[in-house]
Amino acid sequence: MSERNRPPFKGQPFHTRGARGPSARGERPAGRPFGDWPDDVAILYGWHSVSEALRNPRRRIRRLLVTENAMRRLTDEKVPLKLEPKLVRPGEIDRLLEADAVHQGLFVEADPLPSPSLAEVAESDLLLVLDQITDPHNVGAIVRSAAAMKVGAIVTTARHSPAATGVLAKSASGGLEHVPFCFVPNLARALDDLKQRGVLVVGLDSEGADDLADTPLRAPLALVLGAEGKGLRQLTRQTCDVLARIDLPGAIVSLNVSNAAALALYMARRGVSRPAGK
Repeated sequence: MSERNRPPFKGQPFHTRGARGPSARGERPAGRPFGDWPDDVAILYGWHSVSEALRNPRRRIRRLLVTENAMRRLTDEKVPLKLEPKLVRPGEIDRLLEADAVHQGLFVEADPLPSPSLAEVAESDLLLVLDQITDPHNVGAIVRSAAAMKVGAIVTTARHSPAATGVLAKSASGGLEHVPFCFVPNLARALDDLKQRGVLVVGLDSEGADDLADTPLRAPLALVLGAEGKGLRQLTRQTCDVLARIDLPGAIVSLNVSNAAALALYMARRGVSRPAGK
């Protein structure tokens, strides 16, 4: 059984979902294209993703490639290196990444971060639950907003979720180092477990009875978002304590899922931080 299909337990790594075949067994052909990496390697590139990983004491770095300009910036901003970097030309990093990847002279191979258990994340005052949101750009943007709103963890299924590496990491702009993922085998059962631990589970749904801004919120709170276009799955909707919508005043009445997440998390953070009775 691969790591990404195992039930979550303390210390389980993020899945990185690389290609199967020789390289997935640990062989490292020279000049391989981006995406052809073993499952136990997290690929990080770009200033925010790499600098935050280097500052994170929990992140073990295996290999660090830097250009001369990037090395100068790391030194100027006193970013700890953790290991001896390899100084390279930009083209050497280009060959490891997709054609449109913006690496800013920084590339890292690292260990995946540990994934907390559901019992551990239930102690947070604010959680985010993702119901089969699969686009890595959207999930990365959501992670960035979650880090800004001090979300304790993101709960999602091991299947039907993008890998915590590459494009997602770049879109998260360093947020992966601050918001752990808790991977669960079944989302509805995980929501039931959270409810039994006293967590209020609020699903974001266009047909929710009330605007999220008018919905009574309290900590601990789990905010549940569904995939763009599809929304929450039926069983997920039925498992939530409350379904709430976001009312918008303009001509456009729907938002991209990452934008909706940012707005909903802002309202949720205000709701759980407000003193009781106010």
